[in-house]
Amino acid sequence: MIAEPDISAQEIFRAAVRAADPFAGTIKYSSLVLDAFNSGGYKNMSYMAFGKAAPRMAQAIEVTAGAMLRQGLVITSYGNATGYESRLQNPACVMEAGHPVPDKAGAEAATNAIELARSLGSDDLLVCLISGGGSALLASPAEGITLRDKQGVTQSLLLSGADIKEVNTVRKHLSRIKGGRLAALAHPAGVISLIVSDVVGDAVDSVASGPTSPDSSTYADAEAVMKKYLITPPARVKALIEAGIQGQVPETPKPMDPVFEHVENIISTRNRSALDGAFNRSLELGLMPDILTAELAGDVGEAAQWLAERSREKKSRPSCLISGGETTVHVTGSGTGGRNTELALRFALEVEGTKGITFLSAGTDGTDGMGEAAGAIVDGKTARRARRKGIDPEKYLKDNDSYNFFKKAGGLVVTGPTGTNVMDVQVIVLT
Repeated sequence: MIAEPDISAQEIFRAAVRAADPFAGTIKYSSLVLDAFNSGGYKNMSYMAFGKAAPRMAQAIEVTAGAMLRQGLVITSYGNATGYESRLQNPACVMEAGHPVPDKAGAEAATNAIELARSLGSDDLLVCLISGGGSALLASPAEGITLRDKQGVTQSLLLSGADIKEVNTVRKHLSRIKGGRLAALAHPAGVISLIVSDVVGDAVDSVASGPTSPDSSTYADAEAVMKKYLITPPARVKALIEAGIQGQVPETPKPMDPVFEHVENIISTRNRSALDGAFNRSLELGLMPDILTAELAGDVGEAAQWLAERSREKKSRPSCLISGGETTVHVTGSGTGGRNTELALRFALEVEGTKGITFLSAGTDGTDGMGEAAGAIVDGKTARRARRKGIDPEKYLKDNDSYNFFKKAGGLVVTGPTGTNVMDVQVIVLT
């Protein structure tokens, strides 16, 4: 007996999150870390974990490396270390900071990270445990600009509809630690980075703005992104970008830079891990699963339309369509919401009046913009039920206020922090 579609969709999403557990992913590659330490002739091992999955990854490296660890640093978003800090035995410091806009706590955390990296020598192996969110959490403004400058540019980029690669192209060039600069700070130490990918295509130079990865982007690229989205940067940021273009300040380290001679970057957990978990749970629930894509990206309205079309095309039922990725929202209103709640609301309007379609979209990290929700769940009756209550979905959508729409109409998906971050997952149950 198949459960109610909304229950099934939520069970499938929870299975997706479990399958993307960064603890398991880190454990999987721990033997590689230990082999590198032993074969490389290193005398000391330190670790640095930063991002939303940092606590779980830190736990895993402590389980596997134990007494071999000399020091550690764990940096994650506010509330994300709750329940984990007491389990970490070795790290010198556990810090929480702001996300997605950097704050003073993130600047302090970045200072600690820089000091740790600079303290290392050729006898040291640094294990970097990197996950999404690290860009904001490691907030170290480049020389000549302020934290407030970075906050302003970051906020403008997040509202503009720029994708994560474009956002990080700018971030890399406003930082002392991103875009391969952490690897440069740690040189000549060896570096192994295990990475939980929260970017489409799993490009290691994009996750957390690629602090240990060669950077192919330039100051000119950063300027082009801001011009594309009509962002006028603060005077100090403009001056830095212009100085970089003219070669007056160093570029981010490029692929052939010798600082990467003893650096290895490995994707340990990805969105596809979550989709596979959703696929398996769908089968257990008696639904025929189909993974549509692990690279859902682009404008949230176009994504909603595409997913709705796939739902209508599917003839065999009961079934489950699964996708993952990260859409973008160009914010023009003053409401509260995120890409998942907006995607769900747009999908609800696309399938209004259609029976047998239930849709869930949520962030695997348990957050979606502002508010406590990870996303939302809808069906063909959602928009009509809301209108009967006097709640106009189009009005809320126009104001980018999808969170408050679902708070009033019902349908929010609330998980709390999950300890992982592999972008978003969409589940469509067809009955």
